[in-house]
Amino acid sequence: MLTVHSLCWLCQMPLAISRWGVCSRCAQTLFNTQPRCPQCGLPAAIGHLVCGRCLRKAPPWSRLIAVNDYVPPLSHLIHQFKFCDKPELAPILARLMLLNARQTSGLPRPDRLISVPLWQRRHWRRGFNQSDLLCQALAKWLGCAWHPFALKRVRKTATQHQLSARLRARNLKNAFRLELPVKGLHMVIVDDVVTTGSTVAEISRLLLRNGAASVQVWCLCRTL
Repeated sequence: MLTVHSLCWLCQMPLAISRWGVCSRCAQTLFNTQPRCPQCGLPAAIGHLVCGRCLRKAPPWSRLIAVNDYVPPLSHLIHQFKFCDKPELAPILARLMLLNARQTSGLPRPDRLISVPLWQRRHWRRGFNQSDLLCQALAKWLGCAWHPFALKRVRKTATQHQLSARLRARNLKNAFRLELPVKGLHMVIVDDVVTTGSTVAEISRLLLRNGAASVQVWCLCRTL
């Protein structure tokens, strides 16, 4: 009899390789095929060129790569991962991020991954930090450093989805503290969903102020 890990999480059909978690047919539906700006990750006329938005005002990071928008079936997997107590989905989702990064040209190999920390109470309620679990799998496959306490959230902030883009940036001002040296390192910030980019922008600026050589953002979803 097949175990749950021998079935695709989406279509429930048997898997040829159980550790992948998603069959090859379903995996094809998870990746974005539309042109995206290589810097901000938002839709663009030509995918390999920086968009007009970034030419006018570039974000602090150098590259942002996302598996897809927050749309089914990927959004369904993320919802199960974060809100239905399914941390076993972390390596399956991290593998999608790794495949996406490997298909993107011109990315410097990261020296260190950094996860976006949750506020203590939210971490306690959920039981895990989704960014930590994604980082853990990616660091193992990439053979690079990751430390779960490299970045600390030093004050409680309002829930981001309730705020406008301008208020999100103000809400996160000085909300993080860096606990480890990053001078001269190529850094990758790992998060599940990037919306306005306020959180990863604040962390990027912090890393660059402390001497990081470059900052990339890897995420599962870049919302419009």
